Amino acid sequence: MSDTEPRLEEQALSQAAEIGITTQLEAVEKINVDVRTDLFKMVQGKADSISVTGEGLVVQKDIRVQEMEVHASDVNIDLLSAIFGDVELNHPADATVRVLLTEADLNRTLNSEFVRSKMPPFELDVEDERVTLQTQQMELQLRGSGKIVFSGDFLMQAGNITEELSFTASARPRTEDQPILLEGFYCTNGQGISIELAAAFMEKAKELMKLPYFVYEGSAFRVIKMDVQEGSLSLEIEARVSQIPSL
Repeated sequence: MSDTEPRLEEQALSQAAEIGITTQLEAVEKINVDVRTDLFKMVQGKADSISVTGEGLVVQKDIRVQEMEVHASDVNIDLLSAIFGDVELNHPADATVRVLLTEADLNRTLNSEFVRSKMPPFELDVEDERVTLQTQQMELQLRGSGKIVFSGDFLMQAGNITEELSFTASARPRTEDQPILLEGFYCTNGQGISIELAAAFMEKAKELMKLPYFVYEGSAFRVIKMDVQEGSLSLEIEARVSQIPSL
């Protein structure tokens, strides 16, 4: 965000965008939009940069973000939409994103109807047999030692057999120097799983962890750093966004 005093046109655009973003959220404690441009660029639908910062953002039921920062440069915006409080991009823009999530908010999000509807079953090939794992419930703990502990329930289906499984897993977060490291995976309920199924599951987990980016509503995101503290998780993300903010 620039230290110079914003022009009147910049203030007007920024305030309109703040109103538009606020109306799209269930609730928000604090929101600030800073659009940097000039009159000539505005007419062309261009902005030097757009920054969005917010606290206590409730995107929809059970999905809350403690803190968020989005910064994008060399942006092409739909001027008419921006005037009416909705920042739309004429072309995708590169952005940096920082998100702070609390443990309580993360657990509500993981078990929300929205996330459950977007989470497809895991399909594994185990000795020429298709095994499906459907997540039923998830819970995580954010440890001060930088460790993330997951626990939850799976519904496993293999052929005509359906079985409920409970598990606990621990992982080290992604850093600039290393990917996510899975330290352990344990079945805590049911009859357990075969070595072949465990190997297939670990291979699937490895595949997901090594994905270069993930896509949501036309925007691509890549987590470049994760910082785990007691009760909170901070993410630094590189993004190719089609909407500011992409919530």
